[in-house]
Parts: sequence; C-alpha cells; structure tokens
Amino acid sequence: MDRSPALLLLLALGLCCPGIRGQSLGMKVRSPKDITQLRVGQKLELECQTDKDTGTFWIHQDKSGTLRFIVFINSMSRATFSRDQRSPRFQASKHNTNYLLAVNSFTPQDEGNYFCMINFNQMLFFSRGQPAFLPATTVLASTTPGPTTQCGITEKDSCLKTPDPDGRMQEYLDYFCLIFLWVPLAGLCLLLLQLLAITIVL
Repeated sequence: MDRSPALLLLLALGLCCPGIRGQSLGMKVRSPKDITQLRVGQKLELECQTDKDTGTFWIHQDKSGTLRFIVFINSMSRATFSRDQRSPRFQASKHNTNYLLAVNSFTPQDEGNYFCMINFNQMLFFSRGQPAFLPATTVLASTTPGPTTQCGITEKDSCLKTPDPDGRMQEYLDYFCLIFLWVPLAGLCLLLLQLLAITIVL
C-alpha cells in the first residue's frame, strides 16, 4: 500500500477539484497543545472529528512530500493497517464519530503532515493537514568561505568577486525541482478533468 497510485489519484482529485470535497460534511484534526514541542520517543495522539460515522483513512505526508497510507478505521471500530505500519508502532481507535491515531514512539521518520479522509456518498472529504515536526536543531555556522571580494587601488579602483558555485548550483536544483513537481501535477489535473468531462457526456 506504500506510495499507492490509487492513493495519489484520490489526493490529486481532492486537491485539483475542490468541488469533490462537498459542503455537507465537517472534518477537523485535533492535536495536543504541546505538538510544537515534540521529542523523539514521545507519544503523539491525533483525533479526527467528523459529522458522519462512515469510517476514516489516516494518511501521512513526509517531509519529502511522499504520501503513505497508515490505517483505515471502519464504523465498527475495526482498524486495518498497511503492511509496514502495523501495531504496536501505531494505534488506532474510534469513539462515537471521533477517529484516533497514536504514534507510540515518535521518530524523525514520523515528521510531516497527517490527514484524515472520508468517502461519503461517492465523494471524498479531506481534513486540513496537521503538521507534526521535531523542534529545529541549532546548526553551527559553516566554515566554508563565501564569495570573496578582492579590491585593489588602481586607476578605476576595480573589484574582482570570486563566483559562488554552490549558490548557483542550488538555484539550478530548485528550478528543476519545480519543473518536475508542478508539470506532472498540472498534466494529471488536466487528464482528470478530461476524464470527468467524458464521463459526464457519456
């Protein structure tokens, strides 16, 4: 189930076509107040509050943007985990229409955004993402010298600047990352809209 194309398709539909979320279902992810002070090994508890008792999916988006299905909790409180997310690492439960997810021992791999998703009346409903990150660690200043400026007293008082190859390489990488991320996503959105239009026509 990890990196499932079906999961990516469902999330793309929800992100590209806001109307598919509908307006008749309320969802909210609630977290403890100290979520901004997470520590390694701490237990993280999240709660998805819904208006309907139809079952809920919990999904994790890591820092690289990869989506992973964690668990499905049905209306009878039965939890079905993915193969690599089984207990006791994760625990899932249900109380009335509140669906609970617990990460028993939080690690850096668990950082990211957590969503709950519901399929109701053939429509998909997504909650807002709940960010869960460890506090940023203090990084020592780099000893690599930056661009240097050499100035000499000449007739025109000219200055020669040493180029910074690392900065330019980072700009190139950022540019290509944007292309490889947004171009396929835009193409997928257009394809989904075309399929939706064909379905309506038929």
